[in-house]
Amino acid sequence: MSTRQDIEFEGILLVDKPQGITSHDVVDRLRRKLRMKKIGHAGTLDPLATGLLIMLIGKATKVSQFLISLDKAYEGTFLLGIETDSQDADGEVVEEKPLPDDLTQEMLIQEMKGFLGDQYQTPPMFSAKKIDGVPLYKIARKGKTIEREPRFIRINELKLKEFEAPQGKFFMDCSKGTYVRTVVHELGQRIGCGAHLKSLRRTRIDQFEISNARTLDEIYEIPLGELQSHLIPVSQAVPSHVL
Repeated sequence: MSTRQDIEFEGILLVDKPQGITSHDVVDRLRRKLRMKKIGHAGTLDPLATGLLIMLIGKATKVSQFLISLDKAYEGTFLLGIETDSQDADGEVVEEKPLPDDLTQEMLIQEMKGFLGDQYQTPPMFSAKKIDGVPLYKIARKGKTIEREPRFIRINELKLKEFEAPQGKFFMDCSKGTYVRTVVHELGQRIGCGAHLKSLRRTRIDQFEISNARTLDEIYEIPLGELQSHLIPVSQAVPSHVL
C-alpha cells in the first residue's frame, strides 16, 4: 500500500464546493486528505455559493495567476424587493420596497441587457478584497463604509431564465473579479425596488465544467494511492507558453 512518503501529488483537481463553507475551508480539507500543505485555489467562491473550484495541487500552484484570469459562468437566483448589507442572502435586511406595479419579464430582460460589455464595478464592502491589508468585510462588520476603487470587469452574457415575481433565475458569463451579487444589487436599484442574490452556482471556468468536478465526499472516498490519477496534468490545463 502506498504511503504519503512515496507520493508526490501534482496537478489540478476540480471540486464542487458545497454551500456554507469558504473556499479556504476546501483548501484545509484537501490538505488533510492529501497530507500536504502546498494546495491553493484559482478563484474564490463566497460561502453562499456552490459549484466549481479549481484546486491547485503541488507545483500546479505556480499557474494560479493564469487560471484565476479565466472567464467564469454562473447560474443564480435573485429576489426583488429586499436589499441586504452584503447584497446576498447571508446579509442583514437593510431595506424593503414593493415591486413596480408595471414590472414585466420583458422589462427585466431589457434592464439586464444594460449590464453587458466592459465596465467598472465597485467591490462590495462585504468582500475579501483588502484595503491596506485589511479585508473589507472586517471593516463592514464594524458598521463602517470606506471608499473602494472601481475595477474593470466585463459581462459577456446575462440572461433571464425564469421569472415569477419577486424571484428570478439567471445565467451570467463574465470576466474575473466580477461580483455577481453586486450586479444583482444594481439591477434592483435600476428597477427601483432593490434586490439581493438568493443563490449562486458556478458552472464553468473557461474550458473547465462543473460536470467534471467531484464533491468533497467523493474525493475523500478515493484511496490516497489512487488520487494522482484523478488530477488533471498542468500541461493539459494551461497553454505551453504559461509553463
